[in-house]
Amino acid sequence: MTKNNVKIFLLVGILTMALQTYAQERTVWSKEKANEWYRNLPWMAGANFYPANAINQLEMWQKETFDPATIDRDLGYAAGIGMTVMRVYLHHLAWETDKEGFIDRMKQYLSIADKHRIKTIFVIFDDCWNDTYKPGLQPAPKPGVHNSGWLQDPGKLLHTDPALITTLEAYVKAVLTAFKHDKRILLWDLYNEPGNSNYGNKSMPLLQKVFSWGRTINPDQPLSAGVWKFSLKELTQYQLDNSDVITYHDYNDDKSHFHVADSLARVTGKPLICTEYMARTRGSKFQNILPGLKERKIIAINWGLVAGKSNTIYAWNTPIKDGSEPPVWFHDIFRQNGTPFDPAETSLIRSLTGKP
Repeated sequence: MTKNNVKIFLLVGILTMALQTYAQERTVWSKEKANEWYRNLPWMAGANFYPANAINQLEMWQKETFDPATIDRDLGYAAGIGMTVMRVYLHHLAWETDKEGFIDRMKQYLSIADKHRIKTIFVIFDDCWNDTYKPGLQPAPKPGVHNSGWLQDPGKLLHTDPALITTLEAYVKAVLTAFKHDKRILLWDLYNEPGNSNYGNKSMPLLQKVFSWGRTINPDQPLSAGVWKFSLKELTQYQLDNSDVITYHDYNDDKSHFHVADSLARVTGKPLICTEYMARTRGSKFQNILPGLKERKIIAINWGLVAGKSNTIYAWNTPIKDGSEPPVWFHDIFRQNGTPFDPAETSLIRSLTGKP
């Protein structure tokens, strides 16, 4: 075989592999398929979930601090007011340091949630809050500071060590493969608020890759990444174009919120899931948002469940240095003993979810 023939042979092989890889990626769900999937679901309300004794994703998922008892207690509070879905963040470092244990702990969590008849949305990547992290003991909360210990994933490490992308691909594919047929999982939220923390379009390559990885694994559950800031035009359009169903965040009052929701429904023609809302001091409350979400059959997932180490009872930009309790909680519903911040809110949620 001549050198030219060898080159041609190798080129054909490379092109064949590339085409095979592309062919293995399923297409984005059509409007018809997305709406058919959604029609078979009951309306659901729920919360973004982490146990009250976890300051971040690592503290929730690492072997040393994974706490099934607290998870069970806190999910019990949610089930008691009729909540049937939780949105739960993962972190690649917890998987990287203990691959089999991480998958096992995900299974344990799902078993606990299923016992309470709660579906789960898992979040893969996140551009919010602290951009560095390490395994082991996590920092204590900073008094009065909202989400002082929450972690980005993968954060700035991806931009200083591009080789990390190989680990991230292995992580995403391992997790999706392990749970691709699991009916306890409602949806995969592939990337929380891409472009946040001033990353902007620097987050586009990872956003594109995680959708590609997800479509290659082709789980039974839909894939999505919630739109959250429409001034990030390229990212937002990519999220809308590539999400099987449309997820979104909105912390504004009812007039603004439902203008956004109705516009998204009209433009995309796909079902909506609100994966973050409810910030009391910004006018986003259960009383003025949750009934409208139910009326539109938009699955409603507020931020926060049980007040704890996340400090999300404090507002984003107004810390209380002495750590005293604010008169109006920003997020969260329950104290750790199970009593609600506002019994009128939990009564409303129970009435809307039909919980006796």
